[in-house]
Amino acid sequence: MLLDLHTHSIKSDDGRAKVENYCQWIRSKNVPIDGFVLTEHRQFDFESDYSALADKFDLLILKGAEVETEYGHVLVFGVTEALTQEFDFTSINLSLRTVIEKSEQHGAIAAPCHPGRPRVGMFAHTEEYGTPKGVRIVEIYNGGSRENEDQIAIDNAEKLSYQGIGGSDSHIVSHVGRCATRFAAPISNMDDLVAALESGEFEAVSMKGSGSL
Repeated sequence: MLLDLHTHSIKSDDGRAKVENYCQWIRSKNVPIDGFVLTEHRQFDFESDYSALADKFDLLILKGAEVETEYGHVLVFGVTEALTQEFDFTSINLSLRTVIEKSEQHGAIAAPCHPGRPRVGMFAHTEEYGTPKGVRIVEIYNGGSRENEDQIAIDNAEKLSYQGIGGSDSHIVSHVGRCATRFAAPISNMDDLVAALESGEFEAVSMKGSGSL
């Protein structure tokens, strides 16, 4: 199963894509993904229900979050209401250690995204702050990466024995599916996704410049 683990809709402050338009694009352009995760900036969207769109377009639509820490941006999968009480999702200076530890306590997974990017990527801060504890998964393929940002992520993930995921980081519909994550097991909900990430049975894939995944 192939999922884009990093997308943004108009719910994010800089997102310009409606979820229905993502679905329409995926189907009209035959983008070879089975679904996507909406990781809105500095929030978890409890309100929106995309089940009707998921049924209509036969796509899995899940919701996560993207939060900001001293080490850069981090995706969180498996967010619960209780987890949102543990730290302020709206903050721009969270502690990565807190995000990781509290996520694990609540059955969620935190994964630094675009870690090879200047300023907002984890590896831009390891020289100053040291290698953070508790990181197991990082995003190694990001659809918005420039120059050697993905390669920095890949090289450091290999050196530190992190597993890698992929996501488009799409903010407009035409970017969805540029990068994704392939899972060995079928996934039908967020619990399945978290379990699959815990199992380690997945791989990051990129279609940037290739036209196919």
